Amino acid sequence: MKSLLAFLPLFLCLQLHAQDITGTWNGKLSIQGSELRIVFHIEETENGLITKMDSPDQGAKDIPTDQTSFKDNTLTIKAAAMGMTYQGKYNAEGNKIEGVFQQGPGSLPLTLSRKAIEKPSRPQDPTDFPYEQEEVSVENGDHLLAGTLTLPKGKTPSQIVVLVSGSGPQNRNEEVNAYNHRPFLVLSDYLTRQGIGVLRYDDRGVGESTGDFASATTADFASDAAAMITYLQTRKDLAKAKIGIAGHSEGGMIAPVVASQLKDQVDFLVLLAGPGIPIDELMLLQAQKLSETGGVPADIIEANQKALKKAYNYIKENESMSAEALRPGLEEIFKTSLDDFPEMVRMSIPDVDAFAQKEADELLRPWFLYFIRFNPDDYLSKINVPVYALNGTLDLQVTAEENLKGIEVSLAKANNKKVKIEAMEGLNHLFQKATTGMPNEYGQIEETFNEAAMRKIASWILQQ
Repeated sequence: MKSLLAFLPLFLCLQLHAQDITGTWNGKLSIQGSELRIVFHIEETENGLITKMDSPDQGAKDIPTDQTSFKDNTLTIKAAAMGMTYQGKYNAEGNKIEGVFQQGPGSLPLTLSRKAIEKPSRPQDPTDFPYEQEEVSVENGDHLLAGTLTLPKGKTPSQIVVLVSGSGPQNRNEEVNAYNHRPFLVLSDYLTRQGIGVLRYDDRGVGESTGDFASATTADFASDAAAMITYLQTRKDLAKAKIGIAGHSEGGMIAPVVASQLKDQVDFLVLLAGPGIPIDELMLLQAQKLSETGGVPADIIEANQKALKKAYNYIKENESMSAEALRPGLEEIFKTSLDDFPEMVRMSIPDVDAFAQKEADELLRPWFLYFIRFNPDDYLSKINVPVYALNGTLDLQVTAEENLKGIEVSLAKANNKKVKIEAMEGLNHLFQKATTGMPNEYGQIEETFNEAAMRKIASWILQQ
C-alpha cells in the first residue's frame, strides 16, 4: 500500500488545476452537421468570477454573462437575457471541462479546453504585391481616415474604385477575425492586378482611423466614403480616371447615398449584396430565412416575426422620440410578445426584464435607429450613373431575389438604362461558394471571395 505522501503530489496538482479556472476556454458545438465555436474568457475580480463569451463563427465577441461559479469542480456560466446556461465538470487529467451548453429549449454537449482553436488557412490572401501601394490619410471633420491606395505599376488606371465595407467595425480589409477572412484585401488585390486602382480604408475608430465608431450612423459612414471620393478628386495624377464605389452589404446602401450627394463626382457603382428594399422589411426577411434554414420550428419563427415587426413599426412610427423615450415602449413589446412563444421558450427565459432590456439595448443604438428607418429607394431612384448589382442566391442576410428586384425597380424610376443585375448561383453573403448560406459556414469555407465573382466585377468596371 502506498503511503499518504506518495499521493500528496497528485493531490496538490489536482487542487492547483481545480482552483485555476480563469483564462480562455474553447470548444465546438455540433449543430446539424456544422460546427459552431464557443469561447469563454473567465476572469477573477473582487466580486468573484466573471465571463465574457465569443461566438466566432457568428462574428460575436465579448458577449456579457450574468453569473459564473466554480464549485465542487463544476463550472456554471449563465446569461439570463439569452436564456443560456453552460455547466461542466472539470477534468484535471485532461485539463478540460466536459459539460452541456443549453440555450432556450435546446441542449448540446460541449467540451472545453485551453487549447486555442487554430485559425484556418486562407490561400487567397496575397503573398506578393506586383503593384504600387500607398498609405493615405484623409481628414473628415474631426477625425482622420487611414487607408491604402493600390495602383497598377507604370500607368495611370482608367478606373479607380473606393471599397465601402458592411455593417460593424471593419478595417480596410473588411476583416472579421472570427472568420480569418479578409474579403477586401483579396478583392483589391484581384482588381489591381487587372489594372484597376483601389482605395480601401479603415472605418472611423477602427485600425489606424480615428473617431468614434459606436456613436456613428450609416449617414456618418456615407460622409466618410464621400471624403475618400473627394480626396481622389484632388489627386492630379489620377485626374483622368473614372471614380466609382463598390459597397458590400451596408456599403451597398452607402454607395447610392454618396452618389446622389456628390453629383458628377461618382462615375459608377458596384452594389455587392446591397439592400434594395426598406430595411425593416429586409431585417424581417433576414430573420425568417436564417431561422428557416437553421431548422427553427415554425411556431417560434412566427412569434419572432410578430415581435420584431411590432418593435420595428414602433421605432418607425415614433421617429421624433429619443432613444430613452422609446425604451419603455420597446421593453413592453418584448415582454408581452413572449406570450406568443411556445411554453418551452418562455420557460427558458428566467429573467424577463433582463431579456427585454437586452433586446431593447440592441435596437436603441444610434446606428440601428437610423438603419431600421432607412429606405434604399430614396437614393437609388436618383441614380443615373452605371450600376452593377451582384448577389449570391444563398445570401440569407440580403436575399438576392427581393433585393435585386428592389434595386431594379428603384433605378427604373430614375430612367437609368445603364444597369446590370445579376445573381450568382450558390454564393453566400460573403460571396463564397456555400452549402446552406448560414453564417456559421463563413469561417469554415476556405474560399474568401469567389474568383468568378471577382472576374465579373473587374470585367464590368473595366468597361466603364
